Amino acid sequence: MLNFALYAITAFIWGSTWLAIKYQLGVVDPLVSVAYRFLLSAILLLIYCHVAGLNLRYTLRDHAHIALQGILLFGVNYWFVYTAETELPSGLTAVIFSMIVLLNIINSAIFLKTKIQTNVIAGALVGLLGIFIIFKDEILQFDLQNQTAVAFLLCLFSAVSASLGNIASAYNQKKHLPVVQTNAFGMLYGSTVMILISLALGKPLDFEVSAGYIGSLFYLSVFGSIIAFTAYLTLIGRIGADRAGYIALIFPVIALTLSTIFENYIWTLPAVLGMILILFGNFLVIRKAH
Repeated sequence: MLNFALYAITAFIWGSTWLAIKYQLGVVDPLVSVAYRFLLSAILLLIYCHVAGLNLRYTLRDHAHIALQGILLFGVNYWFVYTAETELPSGLTAVIFSMIVLLNIINSAIFLKTKIQTNVIAGALVGLLGIFIIFKDEILQFDLQNQTAVAFLLCLFSAVSASLGNIASAYNQKKHLPVVQTNAFGMLYGSTVMILISLALGKPLDFEVSAGYIGSLFYLSVFGSIIAFTAYLTLIGRIGADRAGYIALIFPVIALTLSTIFENYIWTLPAVLGMILILFGNFLVIRKAH
């Protein structure tokens, strides 16, 4: 029952965050918005840890592992996602990102020495075919001047970064580092690195004073980051990164539904066929992993 609750919380919150990210774009640079989001999340989580009397003392080695998780999962990953959403509909970004299912299993095999089954390979091929159908023109005529093609590539890179962050989290939990505290410090490290990169790239630390920006920032920080990530990473610790990937069968559908309603996303035959293939490929991968 607890596992089901963790699935439901994560899927429905993450299904809606892709649209919320759209309200973060425009005035403030995506990199800076990511830094704000996870800095706020880190501060709130650290306050909670202090009030709840949770242990906040860890070794330098522990902090190094936590920092790696934070930079990959709460920094680079979202920098790429936010930037991609400046060009792509939020729902389509979620569909591409769902390939993290395959990446989780590949990275689990590489770093955690789990076995890759035959159905994983079949699911991977089906999912890749789905992506090819949706982005056929961008792939066949790839050009760095084509912003849609670059956004597509950033989505894939974000999934790679997030998957590596998931593996880092699974490793940290095996070392008995608690999820809430590692999230708190991880978000702090991730946001700090994003701020440093922003300054190095000359990005202004602007802030948009509007209901849309502030409201979405709060929602992404509290619900999308603190609540959803705590639920998801707890789920990884309970059942493993591969089986936790079932969530990737649900949140893209929620994200695309919201994108259709609020962004007037137009469904084309290639988009429908591609999405079905990607989700079916994910199903094949996870079904065998289960």
